[in-house]
Amino acid sequence: MATDHATRPNGAFPTGDFPAGTRAPGLPASLTPALIERLTAHVSAAPDAARVTTNAPYTGAPLADFRVSAPEDVEAAFARARVAQMSWAATPIAERKRILLRYHDLVLARQDEALDLMQAENGKTRRDAFLEVVDIGIVSRYYARTAARHLGPKRRRGAIPLLTHTTELRHPKGVVAVVSPWNYPLSMAAGDTIAALMAGNAVVQKPDTQTALTALWSMDLMYEAGLPEDVWQMVIGRGSSIGDALMDNADYMMFTGSTATGRRIASDAGKRLIGASLELGGKNAMIVLDDADIEKAAEGAVNACFPSAGQLCVSVERLYVAESVRDAFVAAFVSRTKRLRIGAAYDYGVDVGSLTTPSQLETVTGHVADAVSKGATVLAGGAARPDLGPLFHEPTVLTDVTPGMTVYDHETFGPVVSVYSYRDVDEAVALANSTSYGLNASVWTRDGARGRAVAARVHAGTVNVNEAFAAAWGSIDAPMGGMGDSGLGRRHGAEGILKYTEAQTVAHQRLQGFHPPARISPATWAGLLTGALKVMKAAGLR
Repeated sequence: MATDHATRPNGAFPTGDFPAGTRAPGLPASLTPALIERLTAHVSAAPDAARVTTNAPYTGAPLADFRVSAPEDVEAAFARARVAQMSWAATPIAERKRILLRYHDLVLARQDEALDLMQAENGKTRRDAFLEVVDIGIVSRYYARTAARHLGPKRRRGAIPLLTHTTELRHPKGVVAVVSPWNYPLSMAAGDTIAALMAGNAVVQKPDTQTALTALWSMDLMYEAGLPEDVWQMVIGRGSSIGDALMDNADYMMFTGSTATGRRIASDAGKRLIGASLELGGKNAMIVLDDADIEKAAEGAVNACFPSAGQLCVSVERLYVAESVRDAFVAAFVSRTKRLRIGAAYDYGVDVGSLTTPSQLETVTGHVADAVSKGATVLAGGAARPDLGPLFHEPTVLTDVTPGMTVYDHETFGPVVSVYSYRDVDEAVALANSTSYGLNASVWTRDGARGRAVAARVHAGTVNVNEAFAAAWGSIDAPMGGMGDSGLGRRHGAEGILKYTEAQTVAHQRLQGFHPPARISPATWAGLLTGALKVMKAAGLR
């Protein structure tokens, strides 16, 4: 199924492959200079600090100007946060719940502002941005209404029945550092912070500078909802400049980003003996079984591979298709891919938006060029689209990808997917697991029980059956995170809030302890306790 795309250079594009795209209009009216100035004023930095300017991916035009935080600004933010955290930790959970539910309502009511910000800073489509609004609504509601259950005192079985009263308590860690990425600027900035705040912590956050306006907007709304002053603070700067200050002052580190940086953070956290939760890279696989509904699987593959122009930690970059249905699946998938509308619009009129940074475009074009030069075939896409904007790239489907090509086992983090075939399910599972990553996966079949059985064999923190990633991600009561090089720790569910706490056991012993009473010898006492243990086992007691 080779096409002439295989030899055309990056930057060139044929007519007719994709619907006509559109260049971006100017910034939407909601992003007024007054709004941007108000948001940037929230950065914890000196008035005379150095400044950095971000650019809009759609056009390359300047977007926002930020003061840059120095290490001493970070230390000052932590100092203020520690003072604020003491009273915040003493705030009843019912009051924290009220604030979070008010924040939930504000996010939904002012979503157009958030959507405009995310599109302007990240370059994604409005549909992809809206999913972040939905995500934060779900997370806010979930932790507001379950925190009391997760965090409340819990009776535990005592050492001696009836005589030992044992309770598990949960205390906040203190001040949590949250380092959030540019690809999902609302979900990643607010989602992890919500759980940390609800657990009684203060937060000092470093968002990626490119999408800092969205993070600052979220913080601004949380304060409008009633969060006390200084409980959530924002610093701006490169990790190489302020990363040490964040690590040196944090009581817990929440990081989303590259595996290489995650390893350094894990090492530094270990030296300080503080906890860290890390969501890192992925090379996610989708398995199409031989009994799959081809049309639904092809549509699912489009939704799995190209949201946010492929800049999604849980998106699919490897497609494994049963040999018996490969040709039919590839035809359906490529056809759907070529119908995707690429472009820039502050409405719901396009399917695939822009990449976010020049370095990301360089990575995508480099991976495709390397693969083509070594024999890969381009079935759809394959080129940058400078006619639409500086950072656009076509959704790209590759086949004939082999080891030795960069795209084979390195994360592209862009709209590029490679299609492979397999003979039987054992081979499919082995191929899906043939990576050091283990973040997300997808299995497609008409037989749900079969799909779940295959899913259980895949080495990934979340696996979706007949869905790309939203089923697992949206199941907020269940944990989400990676295995292997994809990270440590989990967000969502009980684990997503308990990781921000310290567990404490309080055991009250009554009447008789473990030492023998005055009139009983140690040998006799040992015999009595031995007998008691045997009775407890026979009675089925733990």
